[in-house]
Amino acid sequence: MTTPDPTPTRTAASLARGVTATGWYIATSMVFFLLGTVVVWGLVVLVAREGWRSPVALIAYVGAAVIVVTCTILLLTRYRRDGDLDDGDRPSWRRRFLSLPVVAAVLASAVLGVVAGSPLLGAALVGATLCLVRWGPGIRWRGVVLLEVALVVLWLLEQAGPMPRSDAFVLVFFSVALPMTQALSLWSWDVVLELDSARRTEARLAAVQERLRLAGELHDLQGHHLQVIALQLELAERMIHRDPDAAARQIALARTSVDEARDGTRALAGRFRGVPLPDELANAADLLRAAGLTVTLDVAADAASAPADLLGPVIRECTTNVLKHGGGTWAWLGLERVGDVWRLTMANDPGAGSTIGSGAGLEGIAHRVGVAGGDVASRRGDDRFDVVVTVPAEVASVREGTG
Repeated sequence: MTTPDPTPTRTAASLARGVTATGWYIATSMVFFLLGTVVVWGLVVLVAREGWRSPVALIAYVGAAVIVVTCTILLLTRYRRDGDLDDGDRPSWRRRFLSLPVVAAVLASAVLGVVAGSPLLGAALVGATLCLVRWGPGIRWRGVVLLEVALVVLWLLEQAGPMPRSDAFVLVFFSVALPMTQALSLWSWDVVLELDSARRTEARLAAVQERLRLAGELHDLQGHHLQVIALQLELAERMIHRDPDAAARQIALARTSVDEARDGTRALAGRFRGVPLPDELANAADLLRAAGLTVTLDVAADAASAPADLLGPVIRECTTNVLKHGGGTWAWLGLERVGDVWRLTMANDPGAGSTIGSGAGLEGIAHRVGVAGGDVASRRGDDRFDVVVTVPAEVASVREGTG
């Protein structure tokens, strides 16, 4: 028997973590580039012009800068959250453009431009703020191109003024590059999220296709045998009075057909139970994510060698319990080998009124695992419910040796 490769599931889990890390990296880099732009302008303009000698100008500049950076963080959080909404649930035009973070950031950007004495800085910061709003397809890029042209024109106009030419390149680099950098970062973020969404959709479709294939095979198997059994019993009913021996033979054949149907169903169920545990856990994670939970999946590299026929039903039972009785917002699934045992861990946050852990599901799991020499432990706290299942590693080798 060939051992299935657990790499796809490990890759899926790694990609899920990578998407989150990429989002944090992009958002952090955007905030730091904005902060760098504000600091450079403050150092060059306020210090070079001795603007720091005016406490009012210094306080106004620092206060406005703090408002812009804070509002940018809030808008980035909203941008990520709104990206998960369907088209019909997208926020209204008023909420996107006239919300408090947008208005506050635009006004603070104008204050920074006035204090620094540069329309270039104010326009660049306003443009960077508006980039964080979800526009329609293609609108952001057209606006950014027009804004970049306007910023270059403003820079050329400022060169004719009293601005020292020695620091002009530094200022124009940060100002002109800011909106374009923000737009490119958001574009790359959207691409990563779209790819992650496509990956999750592909995983769900694969699970659905597997279930449809199993349902089709079960229908063909049972349909054939049931049709044969019905014909044999009908013949026996017709012949029972005039030829009892022939009727008895038909009944015996019907009994044989029943045995064949039972054996075929058992074989088909065995194939279903034979799904490698990494795939079983990945399917469980997809089901929980489809229900709206945030799922963390941590699967050992050699998890495919774990006893799937023993732990597979446990995973499905625990997943069902979380879906039916959990009521929380997150779940954690893990499978690792610790010494001579495999340890399966499933945790979630019980929601208000949750009854998870109080039914007979854990008793059934404990009985199934106990027969194989394993153990089940559960613990429920105010904000976490854990189920830890440990089974001997030798169970897999025993099963294969006796098959």
